[in-house]
Amino acid sequence: MNLGAVALAGAAPPVGSVEWLRWLWSFATVRAVVAGLVVAAGVVLSKFLVRLLGRPVARRFQRQSVAQTVLGLLRVSTVLTAVLIAASMVGLGIGDIVLSVTVFSAVLGIVLAPIVGSVVSGLFVLADNPYEIGDMIELEDGRRGFVDDITIRYTKILTLDNTFLVVPNAQMRERDVTNFSAEDERTRLSISLLVTYEGDLDAARRIMERAARNCEDVIEGGPDIRVGSARYPAKPTCLIGAYADDGVRLVLRFWVRTPYKIPRIESNVRERIRENLADVDVEIAYPHQHLLFDETSGQARVAVEDGSQPPPATDRGADAVTTRYEEADVVADADGSTPE
Repeated sequence: MNLGAVALAGAAPPVGSVEWLRWLWSFATVRAVVAGLVVAAGVVLSKFLVRLLGRPVARRFQRQSVAQTVLGLLRVSTVLTAVLIAASMVGLGIGDIVLSVTVFSAVLGIVLAPIVGSVVSGLFVLADNPYEIGDMIELEDGRRGFVDDITIRYTKILTLDNTFLVVPNAQMRERDVTNFSAEDERTRLSISLLVTYEGDLDAARRIMERAARNCEDVIEGGPDIRVGSARYPAKPTCLIGAYADDGVRLVLRFWVRTPYKIPRIESNVRERIRENLADVDVEIAYPHQHLLFDETSGQARVAVEDGSQPPPATDRGADAVTTRYEEADVVADADGSTPE
């Protein structure tokens, strides 16, 4: 404070320290500077409290997302308290602060309604615990990734393509989310194969089961895996899925230890199946049709050309075309008799 300027203004500073501080506090500039220092101190104090209470809170709450949310609320509440103290220093009373908060809340509810919805949904996500930080999840559109962070506003997912996907919690609550690593990381996979009816089905099933057992990261056997009240065999099992139009559909079901390399495991199993099928009497089916003619189907004339192009229609003349049509009518008669 420039005491010369104060003297020119006609106000002399008091002699005592307490009176001098009261006199200095009467200036709005001094109160504003002190209020700014209080806010800065609140920010520094919030960081110190997070570092001091970080480990105890993490031990208290086993879920990392909840622990991070509690620490975040602690930081926000500390800064907010410092802001309220600073506001009272610059002359804002409790009534003014409440009025400001009410007006701000009204604006927030009208303009920022989606964000408020995400915050409320984030609270439900933290309470319901559909996934946790570190879990591998799959969205309904097929994208997979690891949960990197959960806040009260959004969920951050690190995809398998090494990209970040930030999804508001309001959308996460509305869509189907598959959690591969919530409690038990073992995941059952299925691979379908269509083989012909003429092949050896038993050999095909044995080959598919052996191909899965010899693949890395696939559970070869052991005790049955329990899912709820149901039990499933741990070893690979090949079943007949359906008798389709073009062949028999075989379904291979097997369990993998971790869900982090599912595409590679499926590819390895398919490759081994393809290699082993070459040694047995099993053929992979494909869509095709056979046309059969018997005594009830009449007659059909089939001509196989030697690759030479037929002469143009203009060279053969109208009589040749008419004769061809007549021969076709005779041959296509169902009872074998020629028309009169």
